Amino acid sequence: MAELQLDHITKTFDDGGDEIVAVDDVSIDIEDGEFLVLVGPSGCGKSTTLRTIAGLETVTDGEIRLGGEVINDKRPQDRNTAMVFQSYALYPHMTVRENMSFGLEESTDMPDDEVEKRVTEAAEMMGIADLLDRKPGELSGGQQQRVALGRAIVRDPQAFLMDEPLANLDAKLRAQMRTELQRLQEDLGVTTIYVTHDQTEAMTMGDRIAILDDGELQQVGTPLECYHEPANLFVAGFIGEPSMNTFEARVDGDRLVADHFAFELTDRHREAIGDADRVVFGIRPEDVEVGTTADDHTYDVTVDVVEPKGDENYVHMRFEGAGEDETFTATIDGLRQATAGDDVTVRFPPEAVHVFDAKTGDALLNRSLEDAEGVELVL
Repeated sequence: MAELQLDHITKTFDDGGDEIVAVDDVSIDIEDGEFLVLVGPSGCGKSTTLRTIAGLETVTDGEIRLGGEVINDKRPQDRNTAMVFQSYALYPHMTVRENMSFGLEESTDMPDDEVEKRVTEAAEMMGIADLLDRKPGELSGGQQQRVALGRAIVRDPQAFLMDEPLANLDAKLRAQMRTELQRLQEDLGVTTIYVTHDQTEAMTMGDRIAILDDGELQQVGTPLECYHEPANLFVAGFIGEPSMNTFEARVDGDRLVADHFAFELTDRHREAIGDADRVVFGIRPEDVEVGTTADDHTYDVTVDVVEPKGDENYVHMRFEGAGEDETFTATIDGLRQATAGDDVTVRFPPEAVHVFDAKTGDALLNRSLEDAEGVELVL
């Protein structure tokens, strides 16, 4: 177990003379025993970042330190890390026992009885002790993933590196394995870097999440910090399902004027916006109040599409005069009824809105957790 530090990491590739920047000046300090999730859209650089830590890619610039030691020039087998791949990467001709012990036998001079002890303990921990003599082709996807995790555990590494390890599992098993992975990491206390494009995994598993886009680090924080206090418009749109509703608007005195509505600003809003003249107004679907008493922040809209989810409904609505691609979404309780074509009133609570600079995308104002009734959150 050890602290892992990425210090201004850059990775470029040469594509026929053209330089492609896959990871652009990324710095993250991961604490000893922390579970950090790297999340972002496909092609954002998260897997490349993980591969540079593992030594499968060389760093173009910057330093990687594990336990205070620079490991840039160390071979992958000498870095004291263990990697779990999306594809499981098991040897099909070997038994589970042989797959789990292979790395130790090849990279250490550990006695056979100690190797067997570690394999047995890891297999029991992963619930696959009765599968040790089977081959990967005889196992389900979930069982193969447990073997891959067990193979990493027997290494007793300073850091686990996991590259979308649950992506090939069905939805139910993926949810089960998320819980098991969190419990396993807490029990072992090993520093873990987990790569995923699935924001549900990021929000539910990580102590902190690091959000990447186009090779650049956008924000590092706890899941709730990134959800409620996004650093910029990209984070606000990427984290959360359904995504945050956003509307481009101009600042007109004490109002924000969008294409189909105007929002009255409070003193807090006005102070945060400052001299900006073009902004993006944002509000999360669960904060949109449907069917409320009229005030300065209520609007008449029409229901366009309703998506029943059981415990809740996603209600897509539009303002009068808005086009088909200009809907916004509210989340309401699953027992509340809404039908396409209904005319309803919605309210955008002033304490729940976000405002971003239209030019830079940077957050000017995030929702006020202190003013939100019933919200108690320690960040």
